[in-house]
Amino acid sequence: MALNLRQRVIERLQDVPDTQQTARELAQWIFEQFPAECAVKKAGSASYIHTDNDLVQQLVAELSSSRPRWQQMHPQLKTTEGRPRHYYWSDMDANAEVAAVEGITFVPSALPESSPMREQALYPILAEYLLTDEQCVYAMRINEKRSSNRAGSGGNEWLHPDLVGLENLTADWTLDLRDCVRVSGERRARLWSFEIKLLLNRSNARKSFFQAVSNSSWANFGYLVGATVEGDGTLKELRMLAAAHGIGVIQLDVQSPSESQILIPARERSEIDWDMCNRLTEENGDFAEFIGRIRRFHQTGELSTSEWEASA
Repeated sequence: MALNLRQRVIERLQDVPDTQQTARELAQWIFEQFPAECAVKKAGSASYIHTDNDLVQQLVAELSSSRPRWQQMHPQLKTTEGRPRHYYWSDMDANAEVAAVEGITFVPSALPESSPMREQALYPILAEYLLTDEQCVYAMRINEKRSSNRAGSGGNEWLHPDLVGLENLTADWTLDLRDCVRVSGERRARLWSFEIKLLLNRSNARKSFFQAVSNSSWANFGYLVGATVEGDGTLKELRMLAAAHGIGVIQLDVQSPSESQILIPARERSEIDWDMCNRLTEENGDFAEFIGRIRRFHQTGELSTSEWEASA
């Protein structure tokens, strides 16, 4: 019997709805569960499939190349962005997925399966990623509960970001050079700002992006962060918006923070909007503390990891 790859993939994903799997995981499962069908495929492709590993790799390639066509046939077949792409089956539309994940009733397998997460639980995970050698950004949470709420209900949603960060540009410099730059008044740090979502898809991508624009355009770098970024159309939309507004996009790997990816690099803003920082300082006690830490860094040239811990 010939292998019907589309049928087997859909059957597998339907059996474990809302659970994400990579193309390789799906191919390996098909190889193990349907040995006779796979043997027929291997025998019929003897010119380029010589080993079992070759066969699994061929299934991965065919699955990946067929994905766009399969998704047109089956809207329930959904994928995440980033590397590696994850596949899952969901009968919910984009709006329902966002509502479900924010209501803690739908948790993609990219998040810990046994413990549904709130958005706040992503903050220390993002902070861990930002402290890797690739970024070396010290992050701090901005708690909306410490805001004045003068703008009324929901006003702070568009005012301040979830996390802010300081990148030390002098970390690898000699002590003499750091002292020289401090005395001369040259720039020693860049400021980052982050708006974080559990899920980004076609339903909430634009709103979430412009929330990041509103909350983060004061900083040198502004980023929209998603634990899951679902769908080609979502990433295409975010790329177009990023080209116009400069906000980048990060896909956060919840299980392995160091494997998180910058899907769209932010465009650097050369100058800080200090007027906006002043407003944020007046509105939120945490942001005032953030400014205090920046001041202490410029005075001493030192950063304390414990002081910059971002708690959930």
